Amino acid sequence: MDISTTLKELGIEKINEGTSTGNSWFSNSEYISSYSPIDGQLIGKVSVTTPTDYEKVIQLAEAAFKVWREMPAPKRGEIVRLFGDKLREKKEALGMLVTYEMGKSYQEGLGEVQEMIDICDFAVGLSRQLYGLTMHSERPGHRMYEQYHPLGIVGVISAFNFPVAVWCWNTALAWVSGDVCVWKASEKAPLCSVACQNLFAEVIKENDLPEGLSCIINGDYKVGEMITKDVRIPLVSATGSIRMGKIVGAELAKRLGRSLLELGGNNAIIITPEADINITVIGAVFGAVGTAGQRCTSTRRLIIHDSVYNEVVEKLTSAYKQLRVGNPLDTNNHVGPLIDTDAVKAYSNAIEQVKQAGGKLLVEGGVLSGEGYESGCYVKPAIAEANNEFQIVQDETFAPILYVMKYSELEEAIAIQNGVKQGLSSAIMTTNMREAERFLSASGSDCGIANVNIGTSGAEIGGAFGGEKETGGGRESGSDAWKAYMRRQTNTINYSTELPLAQGITFDI
Repeated sequence: MDISTTLKELGIEKINEGTSTGNSWFSNSEYISSYSPIDGQLIGKVSVTTPTDYEKVIQLAEAAFKVWREMPAPKRGEIVRLFGDKLREKKEALGMLVTYEMGKSYQEGLGEVQEMIDICDFAVGLSRQLYGLTMHSERPGHRMYEQYHPLGIVGVISAFNFPVAVWCWNTALAWVSGDVCVWKASEKAPLCSVACQNLFAEVIKENDLPEGLSCIINGDYKVGEMITKDVRIPLVSATGSIRMGKIVGAELAKRLGRSLLELGGNNAIIITPEADINITVIGAVFGAVGTAGQRCTSTRRLIIHDSVYNEVVEKLTSAYKQLRVGNPLDTNNHVGPLIDTDAVKAYSNAIEQVKQAGGKLLVEGGVLSGEGYESGCYVKPAIAEANNEFQIVQDETFAPILYVMKYSELEEAIAIQNGVKQGLSSAIMTTNMREAERFLSASGSDCGIANVNIGTSGAEIGGAFGGEKETGGGRESGSDAWKAYMRRQTNTINYSTELPLAQGITFDI
């Protein structure tokens, strides 16, 4: 399938309306352009949402919510199932668009769409499991229970690196919970939002559903501010940098709104003397170079026991020599481009800072040029021997740069692992049960995700995804993450003929 056929199949034009409530689309004379990091070509333009159009979106979303919340949850689940079927039909095309607009490998693009399908399946089952809790009352003739109700409009602000999956993680759960969604996609991958909206619009039309269940808006941070400052949106789920998350969180706190934040990661793998070195190297390499190091769960640091340090580094450097950097639509390549030239500058600056801090490059990086690299977005994955205290190691660089460092005792390794401001994903490679359990204990990894004998990158949709500290504390996807999209209500029913008052107070009339 070529890219022109893909765009046509997904309803993508050279000029696209960037604001939609389902059946209705709005546009104006201001546009953002989407260029592919693969070849630098213009894919298309998307109109920027105006305040006037935003107001239309919110009004239709509010109206849709009043209808949607009254639909039984299993019926809402059926709509999500139908959307999942649309994704199955368009998996190859949408995966291709994700790859071409964002730059990840085609296999990863397909995998991202599969994550959307999986979370739809999860949400369908969840629609029959939005359980409350029954409890015994201390008062005779009374019954108490808790139940969950929809919140209303959920705002979703997504990042470029997972331009469709993270949105679906939120919306699939929000929809079955009875909420409606307004999505502000990354301005670096806006066409993906148009494609997803085209697919859901088909479900709306085919099932006579109200407009406003799924809305998209597009533009830069100013459009995102419309969501974060809007008191009609009780919950905003935002994925991106720590800097962005602090701004979003502060704005929501001003109006006592809820935030679900999925922010930066600075993920480490601890490698013990009893690690299986073969799977360790595989996990480390994929975690470090997959998606060109542009995952929030990408492996940034390897904390290696000094007794196996040389062996691990030798195998790593050998593996890096075999990596092929190039067009991610070619399945023979392992690493595609960074998202844009600004990301390339950040990558180059990081390598320079490592050198200035006294680090040693074990695998030289560099920006690639020439035939096949005309977009200027291709770089070589690099490995640097560094100290965890280096400022550049403390900060997250969204690029394929891996820092390696030594440790002697497990307690030291855990301290290094935890010694950053981010707390998303972590891993330990060991065949020693005691080491594994120590790492998973309350005084072990302080991250939201802690793995044994698998890398830091990626996560299954069945588990709650998210991190601690400056990663934001949010949880998406599986487990009981659905509760974030609902409001809890405690109910007490008096079926007696008396009304006992608190603390034994009597009030006779």
